[in-house]
Amino acid sequence: MSDTPELPVPDGDRRARAIRSFVRREGRITDAQADALARLWPKYGLGPMPDGEHVHPLPELDFAVAFGRAAPLSLEVGFGNGERLAQAAERHPEVNHIGAEVHRPGVGRVLQEVEKRGLANVRVMCSDAAEFLRTTAPKGAFCEVVVQFPDPWHKTRHHKRRIIQPAFVATVADALMIGGRFRLATDWAPYAEYMLEAIATEPRLKNLSPDGRFVPRPEDRPLTRFENRGLRLGHEVADLEFVRV
Repeated sequence: MSDTPELPVPDGDRRARAIRSFVRREGRITDAQADALARLWPKYGLGPMPDGEHVHPLPELDFAVAFGRAAPLSLEVGFGNGERLAQAAERHPEVNHIGAEVHRPGVGRVLQEVEKRGLANVRVMCSDAAEFLRTTAPKGAFCEVVVQFPDPWHKTRHHKRRIIQPAFVATVADALMIGGRFRLATDWAPYAEYMLEAIATEPRLKNLSPDGRFVPRPEDRPLTRFENRGLRLGHEVADLEFVRV
C-alpha cells in the first residue's frame, strides 16, 4: 500500500479545474529583463504582453504562422530562467520550442538568452500552461511536453495545487502526437512518487523505465541552478519519461 496521499481525479467540477499550481510571487524584474520584454515580446511572445498583475489566457494560435514555418512542436511548462529551453532550442533547430512561464523575470531572462544566441525557433507565453493545454492547445501536435522541477507544494493541504494531477496528465496526452514524449524531473522524492501514481491513471502514456519507475538522467538535460540547489540540500533527482501510445 502506497503512503502517497490520494490523488484527486477529474470529475467535471469547474471549481477544481480553476485551482492553479502557481502564485504570483515573481520577485523584482531587472531593468535588463524589463527592456528585453519591451523590445523582444513583439517578436517572440505569444498572446498579450505580460503586465505583472494578470495571467492572460492564450488565444487559439496558428503556430506555423507564429514561427514562420511548420515544424514539430515542443512545450516546456514553467521554464523558470529558461536555461533548458534555450539550450534545447539551440541543440534542436529542427523543432519549434514553446516555453510557458507566468513570472516576468524568467520571461525577460530567456528573451535575453534567445537574442544572445540568435535563436529563431523559440516562442514564449506568459500564460497558465495547464489552461492552455485544456482549452486552446492543438490536439496531437506536440512531439514533447516537458515539466522540470515544478513546485512540489510540500504540505499535504496544498497537494491539490500540484500541476501533475490526473486531469493535467490527460490534457498532456491529448496534446502529444503518437510517439511524443512527456518528460519530467523533480528533486522532491514524495512528489516523484506522486507523479508516478498520477501518470499511471492515463492509459495513453507508457512509462519508458524498464521497471516502471524512473529513467536515468538524460544527457541533454542541463544542470540548472534549481537542480544544483536541490543537490546541495541533499535531494535526489528523479527523471521520468513517458511515450504517447
